Amino acid sequence: MSLRSELAEEEERRRKRAPWGVIALVLLTGLALIRNGSGEFDVGPPQPASAAAADSRAAPETPAPALVPLPFAAADRIRIPAIRVDAPVTPVGLDANGWVGAPPPEDPNLAGWFTGAVSPGEKGTAVVVGHVDNKQGPAVFYGLGALKKGERVEVLRKDGRTAVFEIYGVEVFAKSDFPSDRVYGSKGTPELRVITCGGGFSKQNGYDGNVVVFARLVAVR
Repeated sequence: MSLRSELAEEEERRRKRAPWGVIALVLLTGLALIRNGSGEFDVGPPQPASAAAADSRAAPETPAPALVPLPFAAADRIRIPAIRVDAPVTPVGLDANGWVGAPPPEDPNLAGWFTGAVSPGEKGTAVVVGHVDNKQGPAVFYGLGALKKGERVEVLRKDGRTAVFEIYGVEVFAKSDFPSDRVYGSKGTPELRVITCGGGFSKQNGYDGNVVVFARLVAVR
């Protein structure tokens, strides 16, 4: 493939991505879709400790000098060693209602990369979502709320490279008051958000919050 063809394909991929304002609005409303945990277990998923809250002062304004943002490449797999997550990643976009899609709930060990945002390792904020549980038991991100600052998330990409992110915050936000700008806004550096359900649960409305992991790119393998 010629350089001109590669550049044309990359431009087409970027053109198809939704404008940031649309992404923020969709994510703000659409994350309610990622709430279909069963709530049928005596012990619910762990919730973030207050000490794990993201401190914006801890997030550097610029990446390390030697750390260059990666080009586009689809996410292939996510690993979070601290909570024993090692799961394939499937692309998710928008559903028929214009909400962010979620991985099929029947597969408990499957995460979804939102293709309307950047790919993990690119400049900007990448988003990976997944279920906390299903009717059979805990799902891929059941333990997300137990993560701590300094722990790492690895995203294996289709280009063979692994983007390594360090966690600098873990919080739970009510769906009714979700801070979309804070969660999804770009800091001008490669960042990652990993999101699942959290908070209280009711049969009528599902989980009333989302657990959000804030992480920044610290290495590429």
